[in-house]
Amino acid sequence: MARWLLHVDLDQFQAAVEFRRHPELRGLPVIVGGNGDPTEPRKVVTCASYPARGFGVRAGMPLRSAQRKCPEGVFLPLDMTAYEDASDEVMALLRTFPGRVEVWGWDEAFLAADTDDPEALAQRVRGAIAGLELTCSIGIGDNKLTAKLATGFAKSAGKASAEPVADAGAAAGVFRLTAENWIEVMAHRPTDALWGIGTRIAARLAELGIRTVGDLMAADRQRLAAEFGPNTGPYLWVLGHGKGDTDVTTEPRIPVGRSKSETFPHDLTDRGEIRAQVVRLATEVTEEMAAAGRIGTRVSVTVRTNTFYTRSKQEKLPEPTSDVARIAETALRIIDRFDLDRPVRLLGVRLELLPR
Repeated sequence: MARWLLHVDLDQFQAAVEFRRHPELRGLPVIVGGNGDPTEPRKVVTCASYPARGFGVRAGMPLRSAQRKCPEGVFLPLDMTAYEDASDEVMALLRTFPGRVEVWGWDEAFLAADTDDPEALAQRVRGAIAGLELTCSIGIGDNKLTAKLATGFAKSAGKASAEPVADAGAAAGVFRLTAENWIEVMAHRPTDALWGIGTRIAARLAELGIRTVGDLMAADRQRLAAEFGPNTGPYLWVLGHGKGDTDVTTEPRIPVGRSKSETFPHDLTDRGEIRAQVVRLATEVTEEMAAAGRIGTRVSVTVRTNTFYTRSKQEKLPEPTSDVARIAETALRIIDRFDLDRPVRLLGVRLELLPR
């Protein structure tokens, strides 16, 4: 049997979790973000249901802009606990299937499995997740790159507006992308269609006359190395040929740090209020890590002014600790090193952690 990588991506995840609790909202333009108040300043959309996306609402958009685009939208507050619980349900379910599961976030994971019929396996996974009253799209690939890209086609397969793609695996919700159909599916697409190439790299490639994935496949590796460096240049060439990592790690990723930040409804100008907010953020992040059995080694504080100027300062702790008072005192010493001569829009506290 062949080894396949399945990339499982939950659809409109936060909105879908809300649909489980509020079935009457299914089919409506649901917008999740902040406290669910679209008039609240400086809060953004974290998830938009497909009907909301039809109005042009996207994640990362200010809630006020989302309301202008979709005045009939149903705005709901973030419920982190509910989303984490739902994610745990899905990941536990995936682990009941033969193979290895690597969790990539709340709403996505890779499943490595040996099978002669990956499409059948993908449909079984989709059916099981549907039993949780959630839906997903699944990309099938011979490595993580092709599986991840295939998920995008899986999401659009069957939609009238979707660009035609190769027939293999084009059933709604599932798509297969491998070396066999790579050129047919990907060669004509722009380089930033590749997972790992953003707009800046794509622009630099375009300056070299490399505009499509096919151009990148035909590019000279030495020229790429000269332009992007001895590591990045050859890596871009590898991406262009649809090659990628096949390793699946089942061990959870252990965070090296944890941060808390907040963008305030109104700019902070009073130094006492700023210091109080820093203590609160430092306390919250320290208590979370202490509950998880983690110990801090370094504290950093980030300040963003109303001009969007952002700067961070840090201080190493005298010794590793999870003591809230000591970490809060350190954060206060750091904030006192800032001039704070402009209104503060955002504050953040990060705690670097002792390795496990």
